[in-house]
Amino acid sequence: MLLLTGLSFQPVTKVHAFSSQVIQHGATGEDVIELQARLQYLGFYNKKIDGVFGWSTYWALRNFQYEFGMEIDGLAGQTAKDKLVKASKYDRAFIKKNIESGHDFTYYGGTPKEYQVKKKKQAPSQQPKPNNGQNTEEKKQAQNQESQQEKKQAQNQEPQQQQNKESQQQQQQGKDMSLEPTSVNVPNGYSQNDIQLMANAVYGEARGEPYEGQVAVAAVILNRVQSTTFPNTVSGVIFEPRAFTAVADGQIWLTPNEKAKKAVVDAINGWDPTGDAIYYFNPNTATSSWIWGRPQIKRIGKHVFCM
Repeated sequence: MLLLTGLSFQPVTKVHAFSSQVIQHGATGEDVIELQARLQYLGFYNKKIDGVFGWSTYWALRNFQYEFGMEIDGLAGQTAKDKLVKASKYDRAFIKKNIESGHDFTYYGGTPKEYQVKKKKQAPSQQPKPNNGQNTEEKKQAQNQESQQEKKQAQNQEPQQQQNKESQQQQQQGKDMSLEPTSVNVPNGYSQNDIQLMANAVYGEARGEPYEGQVAVAAVILNRVQSTTFPNTVSGVIFEPRAFTAVADGQIWLTPNEKAKKAVVDAINGWDPTGDAIYYFNPNTATSSWIWGRPQIKRIGKHVFCM
């Protein structure tokens, strides 16, 4: 006889997701908030998360459907919602708190939340009007105290201003390789979400490759963005149907390591080991006669890079 002692059973926690309704233009409420947040997490929606399904939300949803190979109708049905839930994260408490507090905030994936909240400014407290009976000596003392306080504040601000100036200089010189954002954009106009998405692609496609090979994969993505033959956005290139194996098999959503992120930054800063390649393939597994027929440039690791 099997005795079960000292065991406790934890209740199953249900992950918050959409309701069963189809979300469409003109809708409002919780479902729309979640829709906007998830689309923004993936970089498709860049407007305010307000729970109102307007035209910005509509076109963001259509772009998402296009990139993920779905029927493009601008309706968030069950298929679209399932894809969004699988591809993104939704912190309901964070979103709700900032909406209720009236803060300006965003919800881009790969960017720490503390950098995405701009708290609502409080109105400065009004200074009490001086008593008409206050004598000249009291006025002088008050002015002296105010002057001393201003000088002290200025002295305290000088080291911080100098530190900020030095930090900005380091960023311009490319010395700071950290991906934690100090602003919305990064070198050459690529967003933090672009970097994160590219790091996911590099990690999913080439995590077993040498470092140069990982930079090469990132460079191919950037070369496609610049080419008129491909979509002109990072997300458009990566999620173009049948473009990358990591997207097809789901490895795009593995958590990338710092090596993959650094490879992306090196590629953005101009390192292209491929010589302007826009395709690559593994000769050990590739069976397409078309890809074998592309003009080959060089081999890096297990990948052959070509035009």
